[in-house]
Amino acid sequence: MIEMISLSSSMLPLLFVLLFSFSWVTSAHTHVDFIECFSLYLEDSTDISKVIYTQNDSSYPSVLHFAIRNLRFNSTTLKPLVIVTPTNVSHIQAAIRCSQKNNLQFRIRSGGHDLEGLSYMSVLPFVILDLINFRSVTIDVTNKTAWVQAGATVGELYYHIAKKGRTLAFPAGICPTMGVGGHLSGGGYGALLRKYGLAADNVIDAELIDANGRVLDRKSMGEDLFWALRGGGGNSFGVVIAWKIKLVEVPPTLTVFNVLRTLEQNATQLIHRWQYIANKLHEDLMITTYIRRVNSSQGNPTIQATFAGFFLGGVDKLLQLMNESFPELGLAKDDCLETSWIEAIILNRFPGNTSLELLLDRTPRFVTNYKAKSDYVKEPMPEIALEGIFERFLEEDIETPRLLLVPYGGKMDQTSESSSPFPHRAGNIYKIEHQVSWSEEGKEASKRHVDWIRRLYSYMTPYVSKNPREAYINYRDLDIGMNNLAGNTSFKQASIWGRKYFKNNFDKLVRVKTAVDPGNFFRNEQSIPPLSSW
Repeated sequence: MIEMISLSSSMLPLLFVLLFSFSWVTSAHTHVDFIECFSLYLEDSTDISKVIYTQNDSSYPSVLHFAIRNLRFNSTTLKPLVIVTPTNVSHIQAAIRCSQKNNLQFRIRSGGHDLEGLSYMSVLPFVILDLINFRSVTIDVTNKTAWVQAGATVGELYYHIAKKGRTLAFPAGICPTMGVGGHLSGGGYGALLRKYGLAADNVIDAELIDANGRVLDRKSMGEDLFWALRGGGGNSFGVVIAWKIKLVEVPPTLTVFNVLRTLEQNATQLIHRWQYIANKLHEDLMITTYIRRVNSSQGNPTIQATFAGFFLGGVDKLLQLMNESFPELGLAKDDCLETSWIEAIILNRFPGNTSLELLLDRTPRFVTNYKAKSDYVKEPMPEIALEGIFERFLEEDIETPRLLLVPYGGKMDQTSESSSPFPHRAGNIYKIEHQVSWSEEGKEASKRHVDWIRRLYSYMTPYVSKNPREAYINYRDLDIGMNNLAGNTSFKQASIWGRKYFKNNFDKLVRVKTAVDPGNFFRNEQSIPPLSSW
């Protein structure tokens, strides 16, 4: 086999230009062929203008950019020839068939939160299947289950759960604008992680359209493919159009808190201590740590740590647990708020407002340029390591650096690494999301910030997981490895990034891919490769 275009992310700009120029010149009329093909599958061809958008349509820019969440990719020239916004299954089947017939790449978008923009960008000519119209949610209170379509947001799902009662919940993320499709495909987590595990751990059925256009559920797809869907990443096995999820119980009263400490208030020592207790706390209590740069009361830059607590119970019990396990934080009753699960979710995003309708807004509060990376920590970092991070945070030419430290333990320690493709279970104290964001425009600003986070990532090497250096697929990072942009990708090459996301589960993912999509129709820069492409 001849391997084509094996590259590092530093080579992307030049190769993007070369591939883009060639491929798009040769496909100047492809969108016309696609539309002609697609119209053959419509009962009423006049409906096509409600489903398909091309670059000739005045509404094309608004449809494309509505779900772009990273401004690094907002002005890209790597735009789809066609955007399909299906309203029924036949539209998705037609989009698959016509993309295959016209040799077009196929990208699936539910919420647009892919951190590297892979749900709405491709170097080769491509189609976006935008699932914004697939967003129904059906709650079964009696059986404590729900069917949620992949284009719904997490906020829309939470809204419909809350309308049925305040003691049912789902362990997904706290960002309400995330699309359910991508979130569950990569695992998904939130404030209930330590109690109930990942969002994907609570999926009990799914509906998928495969590369042959067949509509499959758990029974007809088989257990191996169902396993792969729950954490193996999106755009590898087919189009998941809906998930059946198991709802979980929460008490009517929860307690939340945010305790802020700067370096001058012993933030370094508190973060260091947090590492020793965060994964050992009672599973009803989760304390996430956010680290960012702020200005002190004297106007000087400093580091601030926010210890954000989420407890499934009342404040008195919480204070008892905190006094036993983390007295150094000095949590007081005045720091705490008793509320419901759904109000805690809303207040996290909309301080001072608990209106349920806020969850239905698909527009993010902030959209900016950013780059993110991830790590897993198995041994507490020494204080000197934390101080090195803070020194880098205080560099003057970097706008907004952040770290998010997510504690594990609880349910995550009790779940096998092989129960789903997501392998990061027992043995991890916490996960890190490294992130830097900036508002300054231009390539120089982008390069400066991306280079900075890569240096930070390099600095972290001695303190994080090794062999492999693990990463979280939903914090997608093309720096850790890529498939070839054209041609085949060997197992050895894909393993570079695949082992980091999935560890030994990568082997089974490849076997499943080979069985269900041997032609590798569903693919992107980090999709699972089939054996046929080794």
